[in-house]
Amino acid sequence: MATPEDDVSSLRFCGQPVTGPEWDLVQEVVETCSGLSRTELARTVCDLLEWRRPNGGLKDHECRLWLEALDEAGRLRLPKRRGTRPIGSRTTVPVTEHGDPQPELGGTVRDVAPVTVELVRDDGERRLWRELVGRHHYLGHAVAFGASLRYLVRVAKPAPTVVGCLQFSSPAWRMEARDRWIGWDDAARRRNLQRVVQNSRFLLLPWVRVRNLATTVLALAARRLPEDWWEHYRVRPLLLETLVDPSRYRGTCYRAANWLEVGVTTGRGRMDRYHEREGAAPKAVWVYPVAPGATDALRGE
Repeated sequence: MATPEDDVSSLRFCGQPVTGPEWDLVQEVVETCSGLSRTELARTVCDLLEWRRPNGGLKDHECRLWLEALDEAGRLRLPKRRGTRPIGSRTTVPVTEHGDPQPELGGTVRDVAPVTVELVRDDGERRLWRELVGRHHYLGHAVAFGASLRYLVRVAKPAPTVVGCLQFSSPAWRMEARDRWIGWDDAARRRNLQRVVQNSRFLLLPWVRVRNLATTVLALAARRLPEDWWEHYRVRPLLLETLVDPSRYRGTCYRAANWLEVGVTTGRGRMDRYHEREGAAPKAVWVYPVAPGATDALRGE
């Protein structure tokens, strides 16, 4: 790890000097996100620091090489190399008949049961997830921030079919309403942030009108997510978070699933490091503890 005598002024990335605050953030990402692969760490650093190519793409390849050089020099300690490709790295959105509108599906949860929330595991499911979210979610499809797991929601009746999608990913780095509700200080946040997971996408397809389905799906996902996250990242989540756009939704399904609304964001977004967009698009902040004593554990108590 970097020591006080390290000369930050000697650090350069792609020919540009790295500032003290940028180096602090790089160290914080590497130290607190130990469950991520090297590629995911590089993508996270580039996402936060806006290290992008002229075409807008992240300089994640260059960043990974840079991080590995720092690891070899003893200034950082990276996780061991993985042989598999990081989840969600493909970004194209297919357009096929599988994503075309279908006849309306109505009724109640009992009419379509059993409902299942299933982890996306193969290329075919990844393509289907990208298509459904890319075509039917108002935010579209984008590479997830940091770690991520994706799920397809299926019902059994009147015929087995996919009715929705979920994504869970790395949490917001700082979020005043959430941080105030937890009651942690910066040191505790740095230690325990990786135990917060964000529900960054939730889609029920537009032609699905099943009463109470959204609440059922959230409950099923909250029960299975902790074990899946542990299996993939060796981190046990304590808290789920999500952001709801109040201009579009009231968060009714989250409230019915016993999530707690704890405040609103400033509206700057994850990338506004210079506080230029405050109030531009505030979101309601909702949280859901998935373990007893979650806030005490996150505070380090």
